[in-house]
Amino acid sequence: MNYAVILAGGTGTRVGGSIPKQFLEVRGKPILAYTLDNFEKDGEIDSIGIVCHKDWMDETRRIVDRYGYSKVRWLTPGGSTFQQSVMNGISRLKGTAGPDDIAVVSFGVSPMTTEDIINDSIRVCREHGNGISAEDSVLCTCIKDDEYSSSTSLVRETIKGFSNPWTFRFGELCGAYEEAQQRGILDSLEPHTTSVYFALGKRIWFSKSSGHNFKITTREDLERFEGLLLLKEKREKEQGTGRKGPEGEI
Repeated sequence: MNYAVILAGGTGTRVGGSIPKQFLEVRGKPILAYTLDNFEKDGEIDSIGIVCHKDWMDETRRIVDRYGYSKVRWLTPGGSTFQQSVMNGISRLKGTAGPDDIAVVSFGVSPMTTEDIINDSIRVCREHGNGISAEDSVLCTCIKDDEYSSSTSLVRETIKGFSNPWTFRFGELCGAYEEAQQRGILDSLEPHTTSVYFALGKRIWFSKSSGHNFKITTREDLERFEGLLLLKEKREKEQGTGRKGPEGEI
């Protein structure tokens, strides 16, 4: 079985506004719903669970009911940190998922995580035990010093940026979090599941991503997503009228 765990417990302060960003509407639809669409329609996904902000549980249920997400099996409150929210989602699956089942973890505010990206992470996970969606860096990079000026340059050909999802064999993921918790290192880690694996000296395996597979973090990301939706609508309209649009797909 392949279980999707959607993280929708953040507050989204960098986007601005009075509500968490996953509930902001873009072209009349909540961002979380766009994300859930991708997992609901994916034939590789058997079940979906949502880790959501404790004050927004009712709104999350309304979204699930409104859009008819039949694969959503449970909702559980998020924690005070990213790592705690992941642990809450993992705990909710205990007793249901077996050690060799697959957990596909993704942000609720990554609405452009497409079926081929999800499925490739599952494929890599089946082969190696995990599959982390990642993309090569296209920017020149450096390490910041205390004054935020460049101090050490990095070779961009050696850099990968993580996106969504991060897919693991369930038993191995549980074991990694249990070990990290026992060692008391969770609070000092970066807010990403790969941080746990790196801290424990575990190897990760890259799977497919794309430039459009981004997490909505800032107002600019929100505008970028709306622009991609407008382009998609334009192409669908052109196809419906028999006109040819630009080459390529979103």
